[in-house]
Amino acid sequence: MSDINPYSFREYDIRGIAGKDLTESVVERLGLAFAAHVRSESGLQNPIVVTGRDGRASSPGLSKALGRGLSRGGAQVIHVGLGPTPQLYFANHHFDAHAGIMITGSHNPPDYNGLKMVRAYKPVFGAEIQAIKERIIAEDYADVDGGSTRTEDILEIYLARLVEDYKPGRPVKAILDCGNGAAGVVAQKLLDRLENVTGEVLFGEVDGTFPNHHPDPTIPENLVDLKQRMKETNADVGIAFDGDGDRIGALDETGQIIWGDRLMILFSRAILAEKPGVAIIGDVKCSQQLFDAITEAGGESIMWKTGHSLVKAKMRESGAAMAGEMSGHLFFADRYYGFDDALYAAVRLVELLGAGENALSSRLADLPEIYSTPELRIECPDDKKFQVMARVVEGQRAAGSDLSDIDGVRVKIGTGWWLMRVSNTQPALVVRAESDSREQLHEIVDGVAKILDAEGVAFPDWQEA
Repeated sequence: MSDINPYSFREYDIRGIAGKDLTESVVERLGLAFAAHVRSESGLQNPIVVTGRDGRASSPGLSKALGRGLSRGGAQVIHVGLGPTPQLYFANHHFDAHAGIMITGSHNPPDYNGLKMVRAYKPVFGAEIQAIKERIIAEDYADVDGGSTRTEDILEIYLARLVEDYKPGRPVKAILDCGNGAAGVVAQKLLDRLENVTGEVLFGEVDGTFPNHHPDPTIPENLVDLKQRMKETNADVGIAFDGDGDRIGALDETGQIIWGDRLMILFSRAILAEKPGVAIIGDVKCSQQLFDAITEAGGESIMWKTGHSLVKAKMRESGAAMAGEMSGHLFFADRYYGFDDALYAAVRLVELLGAGENALSSRLADLPEIYSTPELRIECPDDKKFQVMARVVEGQRAAGSDLSDIDGVRVKIGTGWWLMRVSNTQPALVVRAESDSREQLHEIVDGVAKILDAEGVAFPDWQEA
């Protein structure tokens, strides 16, 4: 239909501007189509579908529209209300549901929203999302008898699971920054339940306008308040959550950012000490240090595509004990369900810190110094970015570069590397580079800038991560 924006149906979720790309009419029809899809795949006339929503202004209306569409399509809808995305994933397991949908714009601007979907305990992504899009466009759905809607409060059950296997250690002071995102529903209650952990929650009031700072822990400017409060209170660790609580950011006691791949080194070493030889997955944006550290600790390191759905699928295929992305999505199959849950990752981080006497800053002191860019998002229209990416990959192949094309292209140069890939959530290309030499890092980035300049894409100013 004419009001369907095909670019909203991305690789591993659906995203768009609320009221424009994602109207209540579109989302109701999406619910009808999703119900038809689940019925077709499960063979059930009235499958159970759990739903939840984040704190954006548009989320209540879109959530109601989704529920109408799902129940019209025959689904037995269980709405778990406002909360983080991992609470929805947990609810899917708790109710033994056939599928689930979260209404969330994640870390995108306040006027955006979206849907993250699961079916048969697996993420809905790629071709399956496109099939649902085509079903909506073709109006290949129908009203079906037997649909229903009910609301269930599972917050206390979710909290109990988060701390179920927590192992308290020495006293730890932690500051949690929710950025007014959906993690605020859980954070203080979680902090209160963690034995030997004290601290406080910043910006725990859920507010979809994000009045204090944007809830994206990969951007250093968004961690300034957390760093300041840590300094004022002599906290041992600072933890930040993104808008829907499935990504984590962390600061050590000195206020230094511990990026997602370095958090993974900490967790990987701890897991491998108990389970030698298990596989651990890092996405293509992660430092080479992560993959080397996994190998050195006796594990099997796997580099894989970026994207929470793609990583979860690879975990199932490989049997990995853990996976993670540079962006802060962390997936624990060790002692947990294997989905990305920043609240659970926070529990594991304070547990790890409490298990030893050393400060967090010293836990990675053995790693050699490296120089890197942050994750650079370079504006490039949706109708252009894939063509640019294809030409860059072909150019690197023609040049005989030492490359991996698992996701975009990752090119090794000397003792460093650079990555370029298409963003699946924004009209952008993503670039990251790393080297053990500051001089070589700048040479690498200058080379990438020239490649993009030839494509008419402006490279942004940047500072080392």
